[in-house]
Amino acid sequence: MAEPEFKPIPASTEVAATATDPKKPFDNAQGKAAFGGGEKRKRQKAASEYKKSLQEKQTLRDLYGLSERQFKRYVQESLEKMQRVENVADELIKVLERRLDNVVFRLGFAKSRAHARQLVSHAYFLVNGKPVNIPSYQVVKGDVVALKETKKKKDMYKELAATLKKAETPNWLNLDAGKFEAKTVGEPSLSEVNPPVEISLIFEFYSR
Repeated sequence: MAEPEFKPIPASTEVAATATDPKKPFDNAQGKAAFGGGEKRKRQKAASEYKKSLQEKQTLRDLYGLSERQFKRYVQESLEKMQRVENVADELIKVLERRLDNVVFRLGFAKSRAHARQLVSHAYFLVNGKPVNIPSYQVVKGDVVALKETKKKKDMYKELAATLKKAETPNWLNLDAGKFEAKTVGEPSLSEVNPPVEISLIFEFYSR
């Protein structure tokens, strides 16, 4: 009887088998493409997350008109309180909102934060009866912020008096429109400010 003839397995079949065998490495073009595609997706996702956190950071920084150095310092100081406070995002908003230039803007004494910063720098306002010309000055509960008596005579404030009486101010600021002054009766909160950003992404950005 003649012995059966055995035919060799074609090379293409070996390559195909390798690609589906989990015990064998990706040693073919199809396997390498699949592996490379996964890595590419990871890089794209990381880049997308970085871009999003960068945008959030820039949005909040620009909203308050701060330099990168100033804003980064506020974020880092808030992060340092992580183990001591209930909500670090709330802490960041508090320090941003308590800036004197922001308080002046919130009270309606200025058209924008940039305008408020300019007025504060020119010593238009008193804090507890003393002139303060530092925009980053931190107002605390109990402080009274008032427009200087000599500045009330300016046309912009003569016209503003009626508007201020109808203005809505934050809950933590008690405005006396007739006197152009306000008392800090509480603290700003994240829920009231409701900034248009995800603060957690900002913290992630500076924690990289």
